[in-house]
Amino acid sequence: MTDLKLRIVRKIVEADDIYSFELRSDEGRPLPAFAAGSHIDVKTPAGPVRQYSLCNNPSERDRYHIAVLRDPASRGGSRSLADDVSEGDLVEVSQPRNHFPLHQAQESLLLAGGIGITPILCMAERLQEIGSDFALHYCGRSAARMAFLDRIRSSPFASRFTPHFDDQAKAQLLNPADVLAGPAAGKHLYVCGPTPFMDWVIDSAKALGWADANIHREYFSADAIDTSQDAAFEIQIASSGDVFEVPADRRVTDVLEDEGYFVAVSCEEGVCGTCLTRVIEGQVDHRDKYLDDAAHRSNEMFTPCVSRARGKRLVLDL
Repeated sequence: MTDLKLRIVRKIVEADDIYSFELRSDEGRPLPAFAAGSHIDVKTPAGPVRQYSLCNNPSERDRYHIAVLRDPASRGGSRSLADDVSEGDLVEVSQPRNHFPLHQAQESLLLAGGIGITPILCMAERLQEIGSDFALHYCGRSAARMAFLDRIRSSPFASRFTPHFDDQAKAQLLNPADVLAGPAAGKHLYVCGPTPFMDWVIDSAKALGWADANIHREYFSADAIDTSQDAAFEIQIASSGDVFEVPADRRVTDVLEDEGYFVAVSCEEGVCGTCLTRVIEGQVDHRDKYLDDAAHRSNEMFTPCVSRARGKRLVLDL
């Protein structure tokens, strides 16, 4: 995973349980370029690798800026980064990757929930920079739990920004029927935040007639998957004809690794798309949050870190 070792030069409390980190090269070298919506993998002190969106302007090549939610329900990765990393420490990170890019659009709607503001903020700054039409809606439990409010309110796009606070009057809460009204071919929706928030926004958009192709999302984590009914199945490697059994209690990626077939993995939750693999034959039991409904129906790609077969065998383009 490791491509870069960067120094934490600033650690700031941005909101209740949210910390931001500014990362720079010790040598002062320009960092690899990125675009709005990009993220980096970070090796946390606890061991797990976690993905964090870059929330600074892509024109800044001297630093990466990320924000981390210290979630009590964390499995240890983000919590250890928030608790155990200090200014001056070195961290191992990947080169930026972008599974949540901006698209050509006449109008963009940016909806963020909680820590989901990180990629959305970078998008807003880019859209403002290129003179594109957009609106930003940011939802949170309270102002105290929402990062970067001051930065947004003092930005050139402050007039395009609407905050929504769960602990304030109902009249200012996000109303999808109003915000998402009038879907059109040139109108694109970007949503990021906790899974329940994202599912609510996306389901509302679809009910209002938004096309899958115009809805763009990035999940930070996936819900727990019920594996109690999982059964064994086979995978076949198209290039060699090799066939391997995937036991009920193992991942496809684990079996592939044991047999010498490398598939890059990162989140191992089906949210980042790193392990995306082409399926030549067989029906997939899709369990990811990365592919949209149309991609699931096409059955051409799957995430072997979490997804499985609906039948006896999958033939993979490896």
